[in-house]
Amino acid sequence: MSDQNTPDIIYTKVDEAPELASASFLPIIQSFASAAGVSVGTKDISLAGRIIATFPDYLTEEQRISDDLAALGELVKRPDANVIKLPNISASEPQLVAAVKELQAQGYALPDYPYEPSSDEEKAVRAKYDTIKGSAVNPVLREGNSDRRAAAAVKSFAQNNPHRMGEWTSASKTRVAAMGGNDFFSNEVSATLKDAATAKIVLETASGETVLKEGVSYPAGTVVDATFMSAKALDAFLESEIEKTKAEGTLFSLHMKATMMKVSDPIIFGHAVKAWLKPVFEQYGDKMKELGVNPNGGMGALLDKVKDDAEIMAAIEAVTAQRPPMYMVNSDKGITNLHVPSDVIIDASMPALIRAGGKGWGPDGKEHDTNCVIPDNSYAPVYDAAIEFFKANGKLNPATAGTVQNIGLMAQKAEEYGSHPTTFEIPEAGTVKMILADGTVLHSHAVEAGDIWRSASARKAPIEDWVNLAIDRQKATGYRAIFWLDANRAHDAELIEYVKPILEAKGVADKFEIMAPREATIASLETITKGENTIAITGNVLRDYLTDLFPILELATSAKMLSIVKLMNGGGLFETGAGGSAPKHVQQLMEENHLRWDSLGEFCALGESFKFLADQKGNEKARVLGNAVDMATQGILDHDRSPSRKVGEPDNRDSHYWFARYWAEALATQTEDTELSAHFAPIAKALTEGEAAIVGELAAEQGKAVDLGGYYHGDAAKTAAVMRPSKTLNAIIG
Repeated sequence: MSDQNTPDIIYTKVDEAPELASASFLPIIQSFASAAGVSVGTKDISLAGRIIATFPDYLTEEQRISDDLAALGELVKRPDANVIKLPNISASEPQLVAAVKELQAQGYALPDYPYEPSSDEEKAVRAKYDTIKGSAVNPVLREGNSDRRAAAAVKSFAQNNPHRMGEWTSASKTRVAAMGGNDFFSNEVSATLKDAATAKIVLETASGETVLKEGVSYPAGTVVDATFMSAKALDAFLESEIEKTKAEGTLFSLHMKATMMKVSDPIIFGHAVKAWLKPVFEQYGDKMKELGVNPNGGMGALLDKVKDDAEIMAAIEAVTAQRPPMYMVNSDKGITNLHVPSDVIIDASMPALIRAGGKGWGPDGKEHDTNCVIPDNSYAPVYDAAIEFFKANGKLNPATAGTVQNIGLMAQKAEEYGSHPTTFEIPEAGTVKMILADGTVLHSHAVEAGDIWRSASARKAPIEDWVNLAIDRQKATGYRAIFWLDANRAHDAELIEYVKPILEAKGVADKFEIMAPREATIASLETITKGENTIAITGNVLRDYLTDLFPILELATSAKMLSIVKLMNGGGLFETGAGGSAPKHVQQLMEENHLRWDSLGEFCALGESFKFLADQKGNEKARVLGNAVDMATQGILDHDRSPSRKVGEPDNRDSHYWFARYWAEALATQTEDTELSAHFAPIAKALTEGEAAIVGELAAEQGKAVDLGGYYHGDAAKTAAVMRPSKTLNAIIG
């Protein structure tokens, strides 16, 4: 990607609802930006695009595409990077397989996904597919730490127009269940490397030594962790919680992150499926394996494999009848919590349940108290503390609540989200050792067959950058600032050894507190309940969890968050919120031609990107555009132009018309740049005069099924026809 060919701003091509919205919104952005001499290009980081780019040898010349993710990975290391990143699919195995099947049906001769590769070719294919699974995009692009917060206009709107909150009572039976020991949290060890080092990970058993991974290199100052979860302890815990749930009369629910934690969490999910159907696996396990059952893929795939075996199906029904009711993804369609590992994602599911007063949907289509099972105890205390807080104090009031901002350590694959290449399901009992090149055993664990062992790391430069980013944010706001670090957790203790000296050297130690996650959760909830504000300074996973939890409580959604990644080499990455609800949005569009996706996150990111470009390249016209974006965003909120959830009412496309109109009006009336005001005056006039025609043309399309040409890999022309149905608007925008 050479300088002369790099657009000023890169807008990512992604998946599902955000990508459908782009088909409507991006032409507006490009049209307006061109008036300021700003080029806006795209790079494809969608799941389908990444699959196609990974297997060029299987495809025709016309089907091949460039590896845009790799190109963007290089761009974000440059000071001229300016990327607007929309939420993309972090694919679970079932999602990956579904995307491959869709592409094959479209004529792409891709290899099948090998569930159990045997030949060298199958192993090579599986290895390539595994690079696409889970959080394959974010670690590549996030060459900086995270600054996430609600934009002032968004927070003000939420306070003036408070969303509905479920009622909490002290009698609620809803609770969080986590393992009491022998999990990742309790088994963690950590060390900070004084010098640069290379390590290998080996498993020593009675039959010899197996190298699990070699050539793992770390720069000086890296914090290196190792831990494992006991499979026996996990199984005992799950079986106990199933029985406790039944006795308590609540719903059983499992909350995992099988997308980002693409190696460990699907295995844990599979243990839950086996625990739920334990008598069936005990009696028919061998037969089910012959039928191709892999419990890690979820109950949906399992039932599909055994549906023609009446004996197994009867056994499953018999066991299910004895189990407690399960938390449902879709009670109308019978889709349970254990159906697909990517259906229930903890950072979206737990805040939604807490916002609803601790209620989850049961198989009867009604709300019930719920046992929230979060096996590992590293971050479960956050949700446990929140639930206990609301039981004692009642629901949060969005009209008066303050806000929790976040500064997150995530650069250079920090912490657990960077652990995929060094996570292993242990094949036989022995000792896992992490051995440095000089022979030093850095970490060691005695393990049993089936245990899940993993190592993660955080590098010195990102840690220092994170602390300094927190200092800057606290200085800019004056808010209460808390490092969410547990001195009794091995990894956190090493981070504290970095944090304290930097705070002291900068003379700001008195401005910051350090608390374990449970205590920090309570302190933050107490702070915002009083209408005051706080900054949560967290590691990578908590960054992910908290920037859903607090926005969903404060704003009703995390899709409206302002998310700025200050790239360590000077560039900017502007993220646009969460995409967890995107699949339901696509389904509604395909059935009813109504897209309820809210592009407010894109609006917020766009304004920041233009203003960053002005600082970056001295393009003052870009600053005028960015300031006008802020005014247009305010207009969307003030005049309630966000999408409705119901067919026949204004949707995402309507919000884009109003955004374009407010943006053009702001540009036409501003006085900093007369050239831009002259350019946009007739556009603003045309958009105003065309209101009736445009709104009518958009409304006329709703209520009927549409064909996008695919779910993961839609047809561009068909999608454009669906998402840009107003001839009047298209003629004005171009």
